[in-house]
Amino acid sequence: MDNPQFLPLFVALPLAAAFLIPLLSRLNRALAETSSVVTGAALLLLAIGRINAPAAVYNMGDWRPPFGINIVSDSLSSLMLLLIAAISLCVIVYALSYMKSYTARPKFYTLLMLMIAGMNGVVLSGDIFNLYVFLEIAAISSYALVAFGTEDEELEAAFKYLVLGGVASSFILLGIAFLYSLTGTLNLAQLAQELEGMSGNRMLLLVSAFFIMGFGLKAALVPFHAWLPDAHPSAPAPISAMLSGLLIKALGVYVLIRLFYTVLDIGPVAGTILMVLGLLSMVIGVFLAVGQWDFKRLLAYHSISQMGYVMLGIGLGTPLGIAGAIFHLINHGVFKSLLFLCSGAVENRTGTRNLKELSGLCHRMPVTSASCCVASLSISGVPPFNGFWSKLIIIVAAVQASTTTSLGNVAYVIAGITVLVSFMTLVSFAKVQKYVLFGKLPERLAKIKEVPAAMCVSLIVLAILCLSLGVLSPIMLKRFIEPARDAAVDRKAYIERVFPNTETKTAHLGD
Repeated sequence: MDNPQFLPLFVALPLAAAFLIPLLSRLNRALAETSSVVTGAALLLLAIGRINAPAAVYNMGDWRPPFGINIVSDSLSSLMLLLIAAISLCVIVYALSYMKSYTARPKFYTLLMLMIAGMNGVVLSGDIFNLYVFLEIAAISSYALVAFGTEDEELEAAFKYLVLGGVASSFILLGIAFLYSLTGTLNLAQLAQELEGMSGNRMLLLVSAFFIMGFGLKAALVPFHAWLPDAHPSAPAPISAMLSGLLIKALGVYVLIRLFYTVLDIGPVAGTILMVLGLLSMVIGVFLAVGQWDFKRLLAYHSISQMGYVMLGIGLGTPLGIAGAIFHLINHGVFKSLLFLCSGAVENRTGTRNLKELSGLCHRMPVTSASCCVASLSISGVPPFNGFWSKLIIIVAAVQASTTTSLGNVAYVIAGITVLVSFMTLVSFAKVQKYVLFGKLPERLAKIKEVPAAMCVSLIVLAILCLSLGVLSPIMLKRFIEPARDAAVDRKAYIERVFPNTETKTAHLGD
């Protein structure tokens, strides 16, 4: 799997599956669903093969950059590919049973494959315009999937998501256009080279502002978060898991890390803005979540809050802060996907998402209840689960920033806010445990049963991952997180990887 020739398969396989699924469904619907599972499993095997492989570059059609399109894989993108593949496969298996109540299921799997292809393309793209194209493939698929139920609530949420997503895409496209006018290239490595020493350039500051607004909206950061609290509750549970567990990371946070550290060479102004946005998202998201009684809406607001942790770590800009941000990015993908799948299981069996109408489900749904407990403890930062370690790293990074950065005593305030938000998250999920899992089972729910085996398998796998990532956190940090951080911040290595000789490095698209 070390061969870079395999890299295009991360995009080609789901695109091929998206094309074949409607055709196979005409022969046998089971074939369409089976092909989705097989594609998801193949992508997971490819991603596992890449995780310890050396960084690689694949030039499409053997056209070398900057004239051709290239695919770049390093430790950061390989880690993201593994996260996307693992969560996607769990979601596909879960959907085999969950989506039986929906019509046009082949269309669901087709759109899901397109979303996966788009996210993989964003992660691997070495060209900022092709990154934008893949971003749009994933985004347009997600708009349709949010509206998949075609009820009033779903259509309204999808329309709001579509409008705000279009605004985000416009900001991103404007930023790309200005960046091209400034440098004459779209290749990320050549952009990184051309922009060295230009951190104070006014046009570059404008581009940075456009990217923060555009990708910040994709990541649902406050104040760009208005679409998310409606989109997550309205979408089918598997899509809610994809949106929160993967999409806002691949299309939002990952690109911000890649652009601001690998390409734009993040400056103190941009770092401060990202840190402020992270703090606002953490605080506002968690306090809005505490007052929610709709299970999925509560989880949606927590997605906003947890992304705040990641942005805080990125904004701090210290090695420990960036490592904590990447680790929390991975952890959040696992425990938040699990929480949304648990909420889907609860709604599937009880017919409601209202916490006040639920109680005592642990007596009738033991697998769902145990999985929900694990995910709740993880997101609340309770040891030894995975959320504890990544939050702890970010808090320690904030404290250390008092001496290693210009923040001074403000860093202690930031660390205190982070601890407060973690405590409020625990309060919020204590409410979930009380009203959903424990207590007396209502009479109307006395005959409910556990969800089907396919759904249970996905819940169990993700719950095991929550515990494993926590217990094995020292290994995770040493083997995966630190190399991913180094790949994100080492601009020179990224440039040398794409342009191994000086002759190619001096070429321009306009020459």
